[in-house]
Amino acid sequence: MRGHQLRQGAGAENPILTRSHRGHGAHRGEVESGCVGGQKGVQPIPDELNRLSEAVIGAAIEVHRVLGPGFVESVYEEALCQELGLRSIPFEHQVEVPLQYKQKSIGTHRLDLVIDRRLVVELKAVEETARVHKAQVLSYLKASGLRLGLLINFNVPQLIRGIERIAN
Repeated sequence: MRGHQLRQGAGAENPILTRSHRGHGAHRGEVESGCVGGQKGVQPIPDELNRLSEAVIGAAIEVHRVLGPGFVESVYEEALCQELGLRSIPFEHQVEVPLQYKQKSIGTHRLDLVIDRRLVVELKAVEETARVHKAQVLSYLKASGLRLGLLINFNVPQLIRGIERIAN
């Protein structure tokens, strides 16, 4: 079992994410809501977080360009970690996040990747993503206190068709 690993200078003392790690800064444009179909009144995503998500998408596109579809999720996860490292994008791998129910701890969950302590990345290698996958990312965002997540499905002919941004 791997546990979280701090790579490329992501090192903060505490690997558990909290609401205090949300990015703040200038806002622009519209944002996808965490709910399927969109939702009005959601705060825009800060520019810096948008740029970070674009950088991660670029790294994922490179992984898909080299490997193509057809491998299991763990292959893409390791390759994306390598690509993020090559691009000096700070990330944590297999991050444990505590889960609570009515202020009581009920266990933990592992996030595939957390980029720069601000962006959740959930990887898939499935025929097509389902609503439950989107709900899963939204749940991870709520549990971690982060605003933005990427759901990336590598089992598609063109990766751009396998990427969804999900905001909390």
